[in-house]
Amino acid sequence: MSSGRTRSGREGVVRVMDVIHEVHVSEPGLVVVDIAAADDQTAFAFHAALAAMWAITTVERTSRGPGQHGVRLRCYLDMRQSPRP
Repeated sequence: MSSGRTRSGREGVVRVMDVIHEVHVSEPGLVVVDIAAADDQTAFAFHAALAAMWAITTVERTSRGPGQHGVRLRCYLDMRQSPRP
């Protein structure tokens, strides 16, 4: 959550991230990762660094919030296996 303007233009609390569904964190070791970065290249590079170590969902695009700086990317990570070297 963040303070800002609501859709009606009034000051208030604005939701900046989507809801996390229970299935994505239903067991120990399952993680939802929200990445905020200045640009697509940085967000995808961080995702690739995570993918080099753990099982992670693939991503094809980032999203941009209206009036917000940078990009966002959400992925789901499974830490139940030992990290790859």
